[in-house]
Amino acid sequence: MMIKKVVVPMILGSLLTSTAVLAAPFTADILVRLDRVGAPSLSPDGSKVVYSVRTTDMEANKGAYDLWWTGFSDGVRHHLTTHDANDTDPSWSPDGKTVYFLSARSGSSQVWRIAIDGGEAAQVTDLPVDIGTFQVAPAGDRLVLSASVYLDCEDLACTAQRDEEQSKAQTTGVVYEQLFMRHWDHWLDDKHSQLFALALDENGAGKDEPLLLSKGVRADIPSRVWGGAEEYTVSPDGSTVYFVARIRDANEPISTNYDIYAAPINGDGAVSNLTQSNPAWDTQPVLSPDGKSLAYLAMARPGFEADRFQIMIRDLESGKTRALTADWDRSASSIAFSHDGNSLLANVQNLGNLTLWKIGIDNEERKELVSLGNVSAFSTGPLGVVFAMDNLKSPTELYAIDNDSTEARQLTRFSAPQLQDVEMGDFEQFSFAGANQERVYGYVVKPFGYEKGKEYPVAFLIHGGPQGSFGNHFHYRWNPQTYAGQGFAAVFIDFHGSTGYGQDFTDSISGDYGGKPLVDLQLGLAAALEKYEFLDGDNVCALGASYGGYMINWIAGNWPDRFDCLVNHDGVFDERMMYYATEELWFPEWDYGGPYFEKPENYEEHNPVNHVDQWQTPMMVIHGQLDYRVPVTQGIATFTALQRRGIPSKFLYFPDENHWVLKPQNSVQWHNEVNQWLHKYLD
Repeated sequence: MMIKKVVVPMILGSLLTSTAVLAAPFTADILVRLDRVGAPSLSPDGSKVVYSVRTTDMEANKGAYDLWWTGFSDGVRHHLTTHDANDTDPSWSPDGKTVYFLSARSGSSQVWRIAIDGGEAAQVTDLPVDIGTFQVAPAGDRLVLSASVYLDCEDLACTAQRDEEQSKAQTTGVVYEQLFMRHWDHWLDDKHSQLFALALDENGAGKDEPLLLSKGVRADIPSRVWGGAEEYTVSPDGSTVYFVARIRDANEPISTNYDIYAAPINGDGAVSNLTQSNPAWDTQPVLSPDGKSLAYLAMARPGFEADRFQIMIRDLESGKTRALTADWDRSASSIAFSHDGNSLLANVQNLGNLTLWKIGIDNEERKELVSLGNVSAFSTGPLGVVFAMDNLKSPTELYAIDNDSTEARQLTRFSAPQLQDVEMGDFEQFSFAGANQERVYGYVVKPFGYEKGKEYPVAFLIHGGPQGSFGNHFHYRWNPQTYAGQGFAAVFIDFHGSTGYGQDFTDSISGDYGGKPLVDLQLGLAAALEKYEFLDGDNVCALGASYGGYMINWIAGNWPDRFDCLVNHDGVFDERMMYYATEELWFPEWDYGGPYFEKPENYEEHNPVNHVDQWQTPMMVIHGQLDYRVPVTQGIATFTALQRRGIPSKFLYFPDENHWVLKPQNSVQWHNEVNQWLHKYLD
């Protein structure tokens, strides 16, 4: 399928366009240095949009965040903060004159504020613990904030004191009596994320002790507030806070039951569970401008993290709840009410793009505002909508659509100077008949310096998830343009199990990790080679991370003679030990139909370790020590198998990285090592 015309046509490419060779190819060093534009937030009157921009400090080996604001109508940019400390998470005061933000300027993460017309920032909170997230109440007289605390402490000072005492203890042993022990990349302790309300004085500074709002979720079992500031909201009249929490009991590692609670902001009254009837995931509560309706996202199947997120509307007076998108076979990522309250905006994965939609509250009519690209965040206001968007040829920038228009206009161009003399590979989406003769989509990206009539080696990229997608997205880690910049063409397939193609398509990977997805990859590569004459089918290497890394191991034993080389990042080697060592057990228990000790045959059917005797393709293995989703021993085992079989192999180990490679210098090293491996076998 050819790429359709985008709503912002100046930034998207197509294989139909001619390529003028520019001064330099796109490289990993350019990738990690690019300015990264954060989520937009429109001022109350809609005239300004504030956001963070991350620049890269290569010497310090980290990102540095400042705040900027841009006029909605004129697009003029203003640098709002320039402190050495990171300034993030901007939020407007109700009068639009001040921006609140998080910063560690004082030595810990606290809330600060700065006038929109500049000047010195002032500290708002001075609490003894770090603030994780915050929101400004509609009247501007309070903050709602999250912080990790010990539930048996009466105040925040107690938590700080206990932390200090533990840091000085001579013993280091930690006792656990239930899972989770560790999550993602850190070991858990007895602290729990909780929600507080903090009153502000007439000067805008915090006063008194913050009031704990979430303590009453369950009296008998600890709970924790979940996620970021998008997981709670304050009613327009300032009386009630709606927030997402989950119970921290022994079932937490196998449960996806997140509920939405309502708590009085003054602490005078009970905390009520609004979604207790749904044992699956409820999340992202947003309130209508009049405060009468609560919209949120909800899954229907407990224990399944990749179920469809439907948009729900709850009448807060009657409690009546209805599904706004019951007949729409797509899953929303985030939602927000329009300024007039008559519709909801949502970004939704659709056929390899993350698109932006407007949905009528009463008539449920759906209108697609942005059809191509990756709309990662958006904000609505009186004048229109601002959204952050990227695509396969452009990093994230901000765009606006006026209320009386259907055309988007670009507001920011942070990456333009950095990419002025850089050539990006043109791209195109294609489709083919995959497993079960069902329609499957993929993308191809041309290499740097493309010349018609020449053939180019192929980097065949396999996405993770497994319920994920490699679509029209400018990824800051797995970016096809870095391979195009090396002179390779990039091909990637959204195989069965991918998101954005209907829930049945997503569901189809459960219990079939090595089945239909492998067929799709085989048929997809063949379809690309047949369609695009510039692809050299005799020079192909396959690369993948997470589930993509699992698939690399599966390919090694079940498609062993196709590729010149393989690259496996954080991939599963043995499903048996993966089950007993990973942290979020709902993943394998849903996809394999239960725990390993009940369904061993399901895990073993597509277990890569059972096919090591067929391995023959050179493989590079990469793993991070802090990856607790796919523990590092999976990578070590993969490398051990390769070495003992005498297969050319290399192991790249990061002691300070998790499931991703986040430090800029490590990212450059990752790409350099991978590129050397590809050139060794494809040149």
